[in-house]
Formats: sequence, C-alpha cells, structure tokens
Amino acid sequence: MKIYINSAKENWIVDRIKKEWKKSNPNSYTHFSSKADIVWLLAPWTWKKVNTKTLQSKKVVCSIYHIDEDKFTTDDLKEFKDRDVYIDFYHTISTKSKIQLQKLTTKPIFVSPFWVNQNIFFDIPNTENLSKKLGFSPDDYLIGSFQRDTEGSDLKSPKLSKGPDRFIEIVEHYYKLNPDIAVVLTGKRRNYVISQLKAKKIKFYYFEMVDFTKLNELYNCLDLYIVSSRFEGGPQAILECAITNTPVISTDVGIASEILSKESIYNMENFYEAKPNTTKAYQNVTKLTLPEGMDNFLKYFEEVYES
Repeated sequence: MKIYINSAKENWIVDRIKKEWKKSNPNSYTHFSSKADIVWLLAPWTWKKVNTKTLQSKKVVCSIYHIDEDKFTTDDLKEFKDRDVYIDFYHTISTKSKIQLQKLTTKPIFVSPFWVNQNIFFDIPNTENLSKKLGFSPDDYLIGSFQRDTEGSDLKSPKLSKGPDRFIEIVEHYYKLNPDIAVVLTGKRRNYVISQLKAKKIKFYYFEMVDFTKLNELYNCLDLYIVSSRFEGGPQAILECAITNTPVISTDVGIASEILSKESIYNMENFYEAKPNTTKAYQNVTKLTLPEGMDNFLKYFEEVYES
C-alpha cells in the first residue's frame, strides 16, 4: 500500500503531519501521486494541484477540518461539490466537524484527531529559569494564544471564527482582577489582537515565528491558554496544551469536549467560571501520542486499501 499526501507548504500543521507520516511510514509513502494506491488530500484547498486523471483512478481520502458556516458561500459550496466528485472517503478530526460534513456529502467519514508528538511537546518541570531566558517577568501571569486572529485580506479585520474579540473580552476581564497579566502570542497575522492589547494597555509578548523547541517552552511557561473560537476542527493547541500539562480552557468547539473536562469548557456567559483540569486533559490525550495516535490512521488506510 502506497499513500501520496498533498500538503500546503505553508509551515502549518498539515506540513508537520505529512513530515511525521513520511518518517514513521517510509514503506507506505510515495512522492508520486501516479504511483500511489491512495491519495490523501491532507490540504484539501490545494486539491486542483493533483492531476485529475490520478484522482479518478485512485482511492481518494480527503481531510476536512471544519466548516465556517457563517462564511460558507455559494462559491464554497460549488468548490466542495466539484471536489466531492473525486472523493471516496472523508476524514475529519472531530465529531462536530463530521456532523457538519454529513450535511454536504453521503461519502463515508472517518473521525480521529491527529496524533500529538510527545517527543516535540512535553512537560518541562521547574520553568523559573526558562521563563527568565524567554524574557518573562517573574510577576507575570501569562495567558497564551498561538493561532491566527486576523483576516489575510486586510490584516486588520478580526478572523471571527477564531474568536479574537472574545479572547480580548476574557483577557480584559482577568486584567481588571490581576494587573500582572501578560499575553503571550505566536504566529503570523496577530494584528487584531495586538492592536486591541495596545489600545487597552495590556502587556504582551510576541514571538512571531518560533521552532517547535521554543513553542514547547512557551507552552510550559503559561499560566493559562485560552481557546475562544466560534468554529474549529481541532484546534491542535488543545492537544499540545494537554500533553504539556498547560492549563487550558476552551469554548465547546472541535475536539474540546473529547479532551477537556466539562469544567474547562465555557461559553461567553460563564467564561469566568471555567477551570483548567490538566490531569483529565493529559489522561485523555495520551491515547493520541505516538505510535498509537498514528496507528489509528494506518489501520484506517489499510481498510481503505482493502475496500
């Protein structure tokens, strides 16, 4: 069984997933779609880069992460239907996304979060020196947000599906209770949150692009990570928080309810009551570490190949 995986080449999660798959499963991977038994559209928005004849002649698995129903246009529907013609099986990373997907297709759907690499993300004890190395103040209460929050079209408007307006509301609430709060940001397109933090005179640290080593260090320094999204497939940050024992609270999106305890999930009417439960999150995420988390996918592709 040979699998060809398309990717985004955007230094995003799908590129890491592809790289880790290639490393762990060299005998079931091919660089050439024409030689594959299965084409895995890991980055479905780039599906047109795969030869049409290849899509017609191979078994095709397409990963869909989430559907932003507030922004899903007629053109988006047409794009989905055009691609759906070539798809044999779908994969999605949460049950919520499966429910969305079932409104659009009758094809079989496999549900599984991506694996989390415990060799990249892990708990670091005694982070006092680490925090100092990264430039944090000993008095800081660090709240993290490591995902894009701004639309790429103008680099000003909030990407509302990620809930950056909600994030600011929550941070502002806690800042009134604790003036030592400081926000830790990573990644590109953080323009909206940065502008809001500046306007409200809330301290922040911005690490625009970091490698995995530093990203893991940043998780370990946090006192709290907040997921405030309206729509999500994952996010992968929930798994990364869980495996690093980083306190995290989240809206009820994506995989949140599958990994976090009920007390850690909030809505905008009760966010101040949400409490991290690192023990429960860690217990739930261990089944997604390597190799077990990747084995789930390997077994699925074997079933696809034999079908």
